[in-house]
Amino acid sequence: MGKDVIVACDFASAEATYAFLDRFTGRKPFVKIGMELFYAEGPSIVRGIKERGHKIFLDLKLHDIPNTVKKAMAVLSSLDVDITNLHAAGTVAMMEAALEGLTRPDGTRPLLIAVTQLTSTDQTAMENDLWIREPIDRVVMHYAENAKKAGLDGVVCSPLEAAKVHGVCGADFLTVTPGVRFADGPVGDQKRVMTPAAAKEIGSDYIVVGRPVTQAADPMEAYERCVHDFVD
Repeated sequence: MGKDVIVACDFASAEATYAFLDRFTGRKPFVKIGMELFYAEGPSIVRGIKERGHKIFLDLKLHDIPNTVKKAMAVLSSLDVDITNLHAAGTVAMMEAALEGLTRPDGTRPLLIAVTQLTSTDQTAMENDLWIREPIDRVVMHYAENAKKAGLDGVVCSPLEAAKVHGVCGADFLTVTPGVRFADGPVGDQKRVMTPAAAKEIGSDYIVVGRPVTQAADPMEAYERCVHDFVD
């Protein structure tokens, strides 16, 4: 896969999601299905969006003991998503087990990436709430190195960290970067943000864009603006 814009469909129902996707009359966006939508609708929403011809990033951020995550990934492997993820904080052993569970009998599997630190987390929150005293960029790099060691395809990280992840883990190690906002838009609850054009410049492989597209007056226009700035 080349660079792409992933639209976060953070809706509470299939009805709202399909109504939103119906507004795209041109190219079909790569879609992220997160916890809210998946917990509301279950696997059927994944199958329904896939049948419409969209690529899917299933963003459930698994984090549990290795055996539980392995079994959960084996279930998710049947949904034919393109990317799924887990928390790197679950340890190398958990990530290795996840990869084993996600791999189908024929050897194929979706891309598997690890969340390093959420883009809503800053240095203060990491130190005060998580009791992690190391600088946040050093923590992200350590988690990224662990993900690569476990055999994963890449990480979710802030676009501010994408270039450094590539420097540490190699150009082929994917960086999927949320926290993307237009320069003339609000940042919401994100702390570490960047514009689509800047994310392209710094080397992000995929950007995840939610509210700047889903809450736009013209979502298709906002999406095409992201594609123009990041891909074209």
